[in-house]
Amino acid sequence: MRRDSWHRIGHGGASGLLPGNTLASFELAREIGIDMVEFDVRAWRGELVLAHTVLHARRGDSVRLQDALAHLAGRRFAEIGVNIDLKHTGCEPALLHWLRSSGLLSRALISCQVPAALERVKALEPRARVGISIGGRLARLSRRWHHWRSTVLAGLAAGRWDALMAQHRLVDAGLVAEVRERDRLLFAWTVNDRSLISRLRRLGVDGVATADPRLFVEQ
Repeated sequence: MRRDSWHRIGHGGASGLLPGNTLASFELAREIGIDMVEFDVRAWRGELVLAHTVLHARRGDSVRLQDALAHLAGRRFAEIGVNIDLKHTGCEPALLHWLRSSGLLSRALISCQVPAALERVKALEPRARVGISIGGRLARLSRRWHHWRSTVLAGLAAGRWDALMAQHRLVDAGLVAEVRERDRLLFAWTVNDRSLISRLRRLGVDGVATADPRLFVEQ
């Protein structure tokens, strides 16, 4: 994952067009054109599954992590990275096991809103790349991110995290410059407007996640 590259990230695959966190959604995103596929992982009944919330997991039709990674390890996805949004702590050893087993560790960026989860990932696997995820106001309040900007920038400078995954309303030219000064990556999510994607790219973010990868196609 290079600093001088622009990353088109499919949120849940192509979750604005098909149910997200599914193999069909991944396939559609690949066909349209992406550089990275993002999906959510959480524990459910002793397994890691692709599900955004507990309610999604309870439906019982979630894709198992090992099946998703086996699919993404296939030849058709050979040039596509994976961004795993880890929803809670406790999943780190199993997640790393399946990433190693599938051969996808080197293509993975593990992100989470919980710093402790990322710290455990790095402790268990120093080669893993991790990104701290910062959400909107309510999400920040729930995580007690009262001074999120200074804290995150300090963490990036110290090497705690390789990237910042920021809710797009938090991104401005100053943040882009400050992350770049620390030689880290900045990704914006989730952007479902073509003009806003273009503006963020001009600002200099390293990538954008969208639910509709068609928005990446130049008109």
